Order: sequence, then C-alpha cells, then structure tokens
Amino acid sequence: MYRELLPGLLLPFLGTAAGSGCVFCMKHDLSRGVQRALTGFAAGVMTAASIWSLIMPAMEMAEGMGKLSFIPAVVGFWCGVLFLLLLDSLIPHLHMNTDKAEGLPSRLTRTTMMVLAVTLHNLPEGMAVGIVYAGFLSGAGDMTAGGALALALGIAIQNFPEGAIISMPLHAEGKGKARAFADGVLSGAVEPLGALLTILFARLFLPVMPYLLSFAAGAMIYVVVEELIPEMSEGEHSNIGVVLFSVGFTLMMILDVALG
Repeated sequence: MYRELLPGLLLPFLGTAAGSGCVFCMKHDLSRGVQRALTGFAAGVMTAASIWSLIMPAMEMAEGMGKLSFIPAVVGFWCGVLFLLLLDSLIPHLHMNTDKAEGLPSRLTRTTMMVLAVTLHNLPEGMAVGIVYAGFLSGAGDMTAGGALALALGIAIQNFPEGAIISMPLHAEGKGKARAFADGVLSGAVEPLGALLTILFARLFLPVMPYLLSFAAGAMIYVVVEELIPEMSEGEHSNIGVVLFSVGFTLMMILDVALG
C-alpha cells in the first residue's frame, strides 16, 4: 500500500520543478496572455479537485449523519477559508504584476515576497494531497489509490505553469537562471513536506477526516478566488483565462473519474 505513496508525494513537487526549469530553455519572459492562460488552467484544476476529490468524498464519509451530512463539509470549508485568510493577512507576499505587497509590513525583497506568494498558494495543495493519501492508507471512506493519484497528478499538471510563472519573471528582473530556478523549486517544497506530515499523523486525523478534506477544499478555493481568478481576468482578452479554466476543470474531472 505504501508503494503508491511516493508518486503522490513527489508528483506535485516535480511539476513545480519542471515548470521552473523553463527558465533554462526560454529566452523571453512569459507574455501576459500566456500568464493569464496558465493561471486560468491552474484555477480550473484546483476548483475541480476541490469539488470531486475533497468536498464530495467529505460528504460521502459523513452520510451517516443523514440530512445533516453537509455539516462537516460546510464547517471544514469555512475553516479552510478563514485559515488562508489569516495567513494572507500575516505573511508578507507579493502577487504577480503588482507592486503592492500584502501581509504584515516587512523589509523582505521583492523576489522573496513573490516566492512567498507562490508558497502560500502551494500550502493547501500539499495539505490536500496528504489528507487524501492519509484517507486511502487508513481505509477511510471509499478513497482509492487511483483517486489519490488523480489528485496528485492534477496538481502536478497545474504546478508546471506555476513553476514557470515564478521562475521566468524572477530571471527577467535580473536574477540568474540557476537562482531563479532554485527559487521556483523552493516555492514548491512545501507541498511534499505538508503532505508527508499530514500522512504521518493520519491516525489522529481519521475521526475528523471529512472536516479535513473540506478544510483543504476551502483553502484551495480561497486561493483560486483571491489570487488566480483576478490574475487570469485582468487586461484585454481575458477570455483566454476563462477558456483555459474550463480546460483545467475538465481535465481534472476526467482524471478523477478515470483513475478513481
């Protein structure tokens, strides 16, 4: 059973690393249109993963509560939203295409705050993978190795453009390619670490697994609505982001059904 664990832990991280590697083979920074398209794709994958891989399993695991089976999903979802809201308010970070930092005032450099923004984004993704694999390893609900792998693979796919979106602008702002690549990879390191810690404490989490699944969903949806959707919709030709959102949503839905 533990043989299925390693790919789930590594895939999202490898997706970020592969995307960051684009800095070595692309001469120019990503255009705004390409950034919008990639951001829209990532938003679609995260939204679909939140629904099919997290919220729906949470409700199925709580079906013994009858008509109140929505309670764990609602409570966990809001806890996830509020948790990301708290982190968003405390951690200094800087989103792409903006000069105004968010979070507490700090003297951190612009590039450091850009990396922190992507790291903050990746945190709920690592939690989601860890919680789903913890549910599979503990036998909770109807979670399967294929379903857990589908989530890890979907997040890895959407992490590829995220890696490029962080490393390419860093290089364009003057950082060397190796340093920009390292910063992009570092931003994704939180995912396998968060997933592994969640799995290690799986037995403690088992009684509240439905709440944790929806907690991860709430955190991911917060990132989508607060960061990704505004970025994919800004400027002209914002329909590019909408179309790629739909592609990402559809792809994640297919993966979850086909592998689950």
